[in-house]
Amino acid sequence: MFKKSLPVLCLSLLLAGCASQVTNLTPQQQSRNANNLYPVEVSFNSRQETIRWQSIKPKIVVGSEYYDMRPTPLMTNRWEGLIQVPPGTSEIRYRYKLDFDYNRMGKPGADTALSREYTLHITQ
Repeated sequence: MFKKSLPVLCLSLLLAGCASQVTNLTPQQQSRNANNLYPVEVSFNSRQETIRWQSIKPKIVVGSEYYDMRPTPLMTNRWEGLIQVPPGTSEIRYRYKLDFDYNRMGKPGADTALSREYTLHITQ
């Protein structure tokens, strides 16, 4: 019995060791402003020791549009960006996509972390 369950146990430990967490740091509600640009912020944590942190390229995904993000000052795992919300729109759905490289034998590998979908409510 133990021999049959050992591969499953090892696989679960391997997957748990590489867990990544994308955390939205943006309030769910913001007041409408004149320029229709709204700030969003994300943090990324991972137990994967092979990640090349300097290679992370975060983006905000709104429908089929992508918005670049920039690093937050004094932080190594946080980024901020702006979402454009058309006038008259009261909510917008978005998610974060973080592309990164990681070390492996030979050439570096490429991977992506994708957040769940979030909703930003715009109040008058």
